[in-house]
Amino acid sequence: MTFSKQFVLGTATASYQVEGAVAEGGRTPSIWDTMCRTPGKVLGGDTGDVACDQYHLFRDDVALMADLEVDAYRFSISWSRVIPDAVGPINPEGVAYYRALCEELHSRGIKAVATLYHWDLPQVLEDRGGWTNRETAFAFADYARAMATELGDVVDMWSTLNEPWCSSYLGYASGVHAPGRTDDLAALQAVHHLNLAHGLGQRALREVLGKDVPVCLTLNLHVVDPASDAPEDVAAARRIRVVGNEAFLGPVMDGVLPDELREITRDITDWSFVQDGDLELCHQVPDVLGINYYSTSRARQADAGELASSGGHGETGASPWVGCDDVTFLPVEGPTTQMGWNIEPDGLYRLLMEVEQRYPGLEMMITENGAGFDDEVVGGRVHDIRRVDYLRGHLGAVERAVADGANVTGYFLWSLLDNFEWSWGYSKTFGMVHVDYETQQRTPKDSAYWYRDLSRTRDLETVGDAWVAVP
Repeated sequence: MTFSKQFVLGTATASYQVEGAVAEGGRTPSIWDTMCRTPGKVLGGDTGDVACDQYHLFRDDVALMADLEVDAYRFSISWSRVIPDAVGPINPEGVAYYRALCEELHSRGIKAVATLYHWDLPQVLEDRGGWTNRETAFAFADYARAMATELGDVVDMWSTLNEPWCSSYLGYASGVHAPGRTDDLAALQAVHHLNLAHGLGQRALREVLGKDVPVCLTLNLHVVDPASDAPEDVAAARRIRVVGNEAFLGPVMDGVLPDELREITRDITDWSFVQDGDLELCHQVPDVLGINYYSTSRARQADAGELASSGGHGETGASPWVGCDDVTFLPVEGPTTQMGWNIEPDGLYRLLMEVEQRYPGLEMMITENGAGFDDEVVGGRVHDIRRVDYLRGHLGAVERAVADGANVTGYFLWSLLDNFEWSWGYSKTFGMVHVDYETQQRTPKDSAYWYRDLSRTRDLETVGDAWVAVP
């Protein structure tokens, strides 16, 4: 169970979750700044105003990554930091920050992987309709083109969108993510315009960079099993997969808006907002399909009058499963993480093999995988053995998929740091490095030392317990 030296073992964060400095350097508000200031939307009234203060401490964090011997750092760019009005002139100070970050990474031998959109839409665009407005997709393309022009020489891989499922369904249907709206039609409009943004954004990157720098799209593809072999339960699980997966795979990978999706959502929309030529624009197959994986779920046909549940995503509010009011989810079984998500490495293996069979040879990377647990600093150490076990199991699933022919070339542990966990505030801790938010002291957990040993040996079988003794 070994990984080659060419296999990327990286880690990841997102701008609003770690940067802080929300009113510094010319940055303007994003939808998450607004969300955090809306009473009742974020646990404890927490905000990302300071977060991990990576804006000021990025050199320290890069040095920490170098000590942990990671191969790559996947970060996201704050659109409102680099283009304060969302469209128009760039902000040189904002761009300079990301250039300095990338150059610092390169000075330590770490690859820079930049995500253009990780959920923090400039508020000025939301004021004009956000992702329900197709003009946002064209503004995104202009933003992508500008970033490729400004940073193309220091970024090793670009990602257009992170988890558009969350941006659309959690942001516009269930309301638990920014902008906090609960409108099923708006969610489906957002689905289409995010697909359009990817297509236009990838084209813009290609215009500037050619084909020498890989472009990625990151999806959180859902592994949903039927609760039984009964035809109605099989059909229920299929409906969830269509809304959660095919709504993005169809337009981007296959150039079609699936008939099943039209049928499931027929009482909500006729999809007339999809204009002639849009699907051709959406149909931009990425060089790398990024896959974020955390858990699985089991679905069944709902009983009469039973409301659809969240499917184990640890969120409350209205259902994100637009058009699936006749589907519900079984309670989670077995061990769970701090988020209440089940731990099932085999789900990741099955997902990778399914994608490989559907798109043979397509390069894949695990762009997020990790777990939140209740960690505690004791004597200057964090003994997070449950996270170590989680990582060992899921990396084992990746290795098994590679051995069985899946073209998986990298894995990014989520997350480098404990950070602002969206509507959960600072109550959830996914980092392999503990953060004291009052002092900004970073304390690598045992999982960080385990991950360093894996990077050194590339062998899951021989990474033993030596990391426990690391001072």
